[in-house]
Amino acid sequence: MDKALLSKIAAAMVAKGRGILAADESSGTCEKRFKSVGVESTEENRRAYRGLLFGTQGIEQYVSGVILFDETIRQKTSDGVAFPKFLAGKGVIPGIKVDKGAKELALCPGEKVTEGLDGLRERLAEYFKLGARFAKWRAVITIGDGIPTHTCLYANAHALARYAALCQEASIVPIIEPEVLLDGDHTIERCEEVTEATLRATYGALAAHNVSFEHTILKASMVVSGKECARQAGVDEVAERTVRVLKRTVPAAQPGVVFLSGGQSDLDATAHLNAMAAMKGLPWPLTFSYSRALQNPALKAWRGSMQNIAAAQKAFHHRAHMNGLACQGKWKTELESQAA
Repeated sequence: MDKALLSKIAAAMVAKGRGILAADESSGTCEKRFKSVGVESTEENRRAYRGLLFGTQGIEQYVSGVILFDETIRQKTSDGVAFPKFLAGKGVIPGIKVDKGAKELALCPGEKVTEGLDGLRERLAEYFKLGARFAKWRAVITIGDGIPTHTCLYANAHALARYAALCQEASIVPIIEPEVLLDGDHTIERCEEVTEATLRATYGALAAHNVSFEHTILKASMVVSGKECARQAGVDEVAERTVRVLKRTVPAAQPGVVFLSGGQSDLDATAHLNAMAAMKGLPWPLTFSYSRALQNPALKAWRGSMQNIAAAQKAFHHRAHMNGLACQGKWKTELESQAA
C-alpha cells in the first residue's frame, strides 16, 4: 500500500472546481442510453462516443478523473492511444468500475447485493498496470415496504469494506458508492433515515476491515423525495438534509465526497450540488461524479453522427463547466440560459 500515492490521487480527485465523469456504464446500460437516441450499441460506437467525451478540449479544467468500464480501459482513441494514457496525458486520472453488478439478495425479496469480490485482487493488479489509479464499487439500497432490512445494509457494507481494503492494498483509491435509490413514493424524511442507516453500516464495516479513511472517497446519493412522492422537496431542503446526514456519519478524515446524480435531471443535480457546496463549515470538499447528468445533452447532440461531434463536445463542456462552478457554490441559473 503506497500511502503517498493514495494521498496524492485522493486529493487530486476532489481538487477545487473539478469532479469525476462516470463513463463506466455497463454494455446493457449503454444499450438503453444509445437506443434512446437511435444509435446501435456496438463496441465501435461505444468507443467513438467515449472518445468524443474524453477528447473534448479544455475538459480537464472541470474533470479530475474518469471512471472507465473494463471494455473502455482496454480501448484506444482514433489515433491509437490507449484511453488511460490519453486521459493521464491531459491531467485526468483514469479510474475503473470493478464490481460485477447487483444481484438478488438470497432470502431478502426486493433487495440486492453487489457481487465481484472473487478474483478482485488479481483484477486490481491488472487494472493498476493498465493505468487505473482509483476504482469504484456500487451497492444499491432500495426503499420500500419493510426494506431495506438490516441484512441488506450489512451485506452491502461488508462487500464495500472488503473491496476497499483490496483496493488500498493495491495502491488504488477506492470510491465507496452505497446508492440509496430514488425509485418509490417514499418521503424525503424516510430517505434521510435510510441514507443515515446505510452510511453508518458502511463506515462501521470499513473500520472493521482496517480501511484507511484518509485514502477513501465516498460517492454519496443525495437525500431527495422518492420519484413518485407527492411532495417533492426543494433545493435548499435537499441540501440541508443531505449535509446533515453526511456530517453525522462521514469521518472528517476523508479527503472528499462526490455525489451521484441518480436519475435527477441535469439541472437539479447541478442546483443541489451548488446549494451544498455553498454551505459554510463543511469538513470535506463536495463535488460531482455524474454519469447521465453530465452526458445527457452530449448524447442527444451526437446521435451517432460524425457531423455532430463538435456540438456534442460543446454540450458536454458546458455541463462540466456548470458542475465545476456548482462544486464551488458559484453556479447560477442565468449561466444556463446564457450558454443556450
